[in-house]
Amino acid sequence: MKKSRRRKRTKHLFIILLIYLLAAYTAAVNFMVSAALVPSFMQKLDAFQTISDESFSELVQTDSLTENANAQSAVTDEWMDSVTHENQTVTTSDGYTLDAEIFDPAPGGTELTAQDNSHTWVLLLHGYTGWKQDMYPYACWYSRMGCHCVVPDLRAQGSSEGDFIGMGATDRYDCLLWLDRILQLDPQAKIIIHGQSMGAATALMMSGLPQLVSGQYPVTAIISDASYTDAASMFVDKAKEWFNVPPALFVPAAAVCLKLRGGYWLYSASAIDAVKKSSIPTLFIHGTEDKMIDVSACTELYDAAACRKQILLVSGAGHCQAAQADPVTYFQTIKDFAGL
Repeated sequence: MKKSRRRKRTKHLFIILLIYLLAAYTAAVNFMVSAALVPSFMQKLDAFQTISDESFSELVQTDSLTENANAQSAVTDEWMDSVTHENQTVTTSDGYTLDAEIFDPAPGGTELTAQDNSHTWVLLLHGYTGWKQDMYPYACWYSRMGCHCVVPDLRAQGSSEGDFIGMGATDRYDCLLWLDRILQLDPQAKIIIHGQSMGAATALMMSGLPQLVSGQYPVTAIISDASYTDAASMFVDKAKEWFNVPPALFVPAAAVCLKLRGGYWLYSASAIDAVKKSSIPTLFIHGTEDKMIDVSACTELYDAAACRKQILLVSGAGHCQAAQADPVTYFQTIKDFAGL
């Protein structure tokens, strides 16, 4: 009788312990998802500042890079003072208002090109925890090339509403709304999509959507600068780096948690799967010294792409630093590839 009671007590204690462990595991998974993808929670943790500081520490720091970045910033400031632009919004199917700044071609016409780019539009997409202002130097260059530019804040970032950063999974569909807006403004539009980091992954994921594969939208080129291959791989890397947890134990559960809470499946956010279906000419750019997303991601994407393609690896550039490391080659390559 005593042995039976002891066994029951042990069994009950084991069940209680298991419940506590499961609760702790669930709380840890929820914390990890919120700390990486929920801006309101990230602000409480100062995660945005931590990510910014860590990202800056991983960049290549040289005098020439700093000088080129400062020169681009000065030109952008001057352009902002003279160019015509306006704020516009769209509303997603799940009720979020997304914000973008729309720029006209620079005053003085096509000062950098002999082409007539009056019907060329560029959708410029920023990276993870970024905002549209990050892409203004690129909008400046395209605008001076005679192009119109649409520069949005992606979902849950900048001035755009949203509960979860989309990692490209939701953003690829959100950005179709901006393509629709472009065609409303100019039915003759030819569209280039240019993204950095998560924005680049978003652009590549868009290329595999049926609407773009079928040619429903007149997208003539994609410029992918420092894209990852897929969001799940990024989560695996950051699980180890940011949270110091074994990815195999936590990432699949985080994906399920994100599906339940954020409404999207992490494993569906795959740029490398999308480019296998794409027919849109794509330029893949990456810095050889990128410590955030290894340059091997670029070569994997390039090898997998089914479309007309070109690769530009910029020596000495860190994450999203290719335009500062070698601006002449960077922008000339884009100009030639996109036919500007």
